[in-house]
Amino acid sequence: MNPKEKIFAVAPMMDWTDRHCRMFHRQLTRRALLYTEMVTALAIRHGDRQRLLGFDPAEQPVALQIGGSEPKLLAEAAAWGEDWGYAEINLNVGCPSDRVQNGRFGACLMAEPELVRDCLGEMLNRVKVPVTVKCRIGIDDQDEEEDFTRFVETVMQSGVTTLIVHARKAWLKGLSPRENREIPPLNYGRVYRLKQRHPHLAVIINGGIGGLDEAEEHLKHVDGVMLGRAAYNTPWLLSEVDRRIFGEAAAELSSPLEAVERMKPYIAEQLRQGVWLQNVTRHMLGLFHGMPGGRLWRRVLSEEASKPGAGLEVVEKAAEQVASRIGTPALAAE
Repeated sequence: MNPKEKIFAVAPMMDWTDRHCRMFHRQLTRRALLYTEMVTALAIRHGDRQRLLGFDPAEQPVALQIGGSEPKLLAEAAAWGEDWGYAEINLNVGCPSDRVQNGRFGACLMAEPELVRDCLGEMLNRVKVPVTVKCRIGIDDQDEEEDFTRFVETVMQSGVTTLIVHARKAWLKGLSPRENREIPPLNYGRVYRLKQRHPHLAVIINGGIGGLDEAEEHLKHVDGVMLGRAAYNTPWLLSEVDRRIFGEAAAELSSPLEAVERMKPYIAEQLRQGVWLQNVTRHMLGLFHGMPGGRLWRRVLSEEASKPGAGLEVVEKAAEQVASRIGTPALAAE
């Protein structure tokens, strides 16, 4: 990954960034890098790879995030990801959940930088696609300066050149995963200093970034930004990413209603395959956030998309409700 290139990514989020979510986000931006949910290396070895790794080529560029702590097993999982066509393989060293800790992966690995180095080294030796790591600035009582410096400089020995850093500590004892996203204070300056100390690294900042104005400010100091909940809960902001972050033409969407229209063929195909409507539309609930008709959109989809047999007519009804509020005719159904 060229550190001189700007990077904008939507964060990997458990139970959220599945293939339906990524397909929806791809309607809004061509350039944003999208991530899978974290998949464990053990699951990739023994599980249903079509379910775990399958994705539509239209989602590209898309990265696979994997979790684990066994170098050989992670290398094997990375190779599977490369074979399936992912543009990047990312190692999760930032998730603070109890389940992840019990499996000896995620943020607890920040206490074992040599192991993380060895894992990344094996992965890099196995695949040709970029291998990256996502971490915190520390865990528990670690020092955000000295311990994080040691972690980064040890991990760099693997040859990894891209670090995605959630700019707050993870407290593995006493805080829930949700609290770990909100309570430990953000320290963006620490991530900026990482970039200053290692200018050859591609440093991507994550954590608490609320929109594109903030993203543009961060890009004055680091190579990339990663948005999580802001991108998910207010996805329309992604329609401005190509223009504002990359200086390219926007996604040619005059309104969120066009994004709905673009999703309809995909939704229809998923319905034909037996996917419940709610599995797709739950990722679209925030599309009209803060706009006239936004509450009606959410209400119709929330109440009706979960019903057995719900089809495209539910999406069209919700879009008509929005259109009636903003004075724009809903796009005709195909």
